[in-house]
Amino acid sequence: MARKFTGGCACGSIRYQLLDKPMFVHCCHCDDCQRLTGSAFVLNAIIETQAIKLLRGKPVAVPVPRENGSHDIYRCPSCQTALWTLDEPGALQPDVHIYTRTKAKWLKVPSGTPSFRDYYNTRNLWPRASLKRLNAALARTDS
Repeated sequence: MARKFTGGCACGSIRYQLLDKPMFVHCCHCDDCQRLTGSAFVLNAIIETQAIKLLRGKPVAVPVPRENGSHDIYRCPSCQTALWTLDEPGALQPDVHIYTRTKAKWLKVPSGTPSFRDYYNTRNLWPRASLKRLNAALARTDS
């Protein structure tokens, strides 16, 4: 990875660096993401845990109820910032827009990026190299 992505919390207690590029980036428009962040959408960069290097601090997992079951959001124990916030939030472009059935009505999804009313079939959309990384991270041999 030529470019180094770094990030951290608002108070600076937690700092991290991505050691690889994300496998895939979702732009999620679901009600849960909108409600939990106060934003019209959330970018979720999918990356292996071992590809995140903690430079300082230790985040805590906070279970958050969602429509499809509980989901952990990692936060700084001091300032409660939801991680993993990049220093340059616009540095990653989405590979796909998901849950567009609940997107903000005023938001226009770019025509060149795949979009789905709900979720999608990972095998049909992800590049082969990303699928290989995902399977390795999940300790699977199917692709």
